[in-house]
Amino acid sequence: MDSEDIYFEIRPFSDDEVGKVLSRLFKDREFLDTFGKYKFGNVFRISPTLCSLIVRYAISRQFREVTNVAKMQAIIRNYMDKMIQSTMSDLNVSGLKKLPRDKPYLFISNHRDIAMDPAFLNYVLHRDARDTARIAIGDNLLSKSWVSDIMRLNKSFIVKRSLGGPRELLAAMRMLSKYINDSIVIDKSPVWLAQREGRAKDGIDKTEPAIIKMLDLCRNKKNQIFSEHISELSIVPVAISYELDPCEDLKAKELYEIDRLGSYDKAVNEDVMSIGRGIAGQKGKVSISFGKPIASTLSDPIEVSQEIDRQIIEMYQLFPNNLVAHQIAYPNDKLPSHPFNAFSVSEYDRRSFCQRIGKLPFNHQKFAYQIYANPVRSRLQHIKNLSIQ
Repeated sequence: MDSEDIYFEIRPFSDDEVGKVLSRLFKDREFLDTFGKYKFGNVFRISPTLCSLIVRYAISRQFREVTNVAKMQAIIRNYMDKMIQSTMSDLNVSGLKKLPRDKPYLFISNHRDIAMDPAFLNYVLHRDARDTARIAIGDNLLSKSWVSDIMRLNKSFIVKRSLGGPRELLAAMRMLSKYINDSIVIDKSPVWLAQREGRAKDGIDKTEPAIIKMLDLCRNKKNQIFSEHISELSIVPVAISYELDPCEDLKAKELYEIDRLGSYDKAVNEDVMSIGRGIAGQKGKVSISFGKPIASTLSDPIEVSQEIDRQIIEMYQLFPNNLVAHQIAYPNDKLPSHPFNAFSVSEYDRRSFCQRIGKLPFNHQKFAYQIYANPVRSRLQHIKNLSIQ
């Protein structure tokens, strides 16, 4: 480790570290066992040692020519291609071509899926021959050292949340702020951040001003005003929309428990289950919309948050499922003909979606409908706000 490498504990791995990290992974029994269970299922219980050896041989063979991050991401793209073919009916991208290639951006998106949101962003950037983004990931998802290794090989950097006191947390946030700023301004590398801590499990996409305040922690307030710093970061809102949510049942269960008990105790490895479900589950159509860089005229974190929200809500792709769910969850809402007349809902759409939600426990169904309905409500509220202004 370079004594000057102040970001060593949080940054992604560099090219010259890839070989060493892969070698470490190939010797990690828990890593091999995890993939063995996924690959061989019940056979793994009969012969775990043999399955792990097979996995080690197959993975080491596949990754033997991976000597840098770019080659690592090329392999990941192949996996993404296969995942898209097997779990999706369409991937639509808009707005990316309007963003000049000669500058890095801080992409801030809504957050619905732990792994797939940044994965889709980097996939479309890679497909368009652009530099992929460094991905912010909370340390709560990195309880296993091998998980941390895999994520940091794929350009992830760590957001430290599991800290003891406020002083430690502030120091970590200052370091994070400076790392993101240096990535954009010095390294000229794009960055991805979620607009909030944790997924919007209820389907309401709203930016936490604390995220923008964190970005401002590294600013030299004597030499630079807030709006100049925000302009320098080149923040671009991104709206990611899923026709089907593979984790709808897990989210509905959590929302039901919070409504019933006031809190929810997450099961061990529940996040890992959500990651697996998000990758392997059916997603239907997926839309990724890139917005316009945030204007340099905004003067505080609240204004920046509101502008990110405005763009994400306007760009968010609504599907027939969303309209069906809205009619069921909020029957008293009246939708104006424009822009909602552009969405056609067939009887087949209604029947198939209701059958899907009907398979969930009865007490969870209301919350599942709300997950899909709330993006419509957000758009409706946005239209009402515009009419008042």
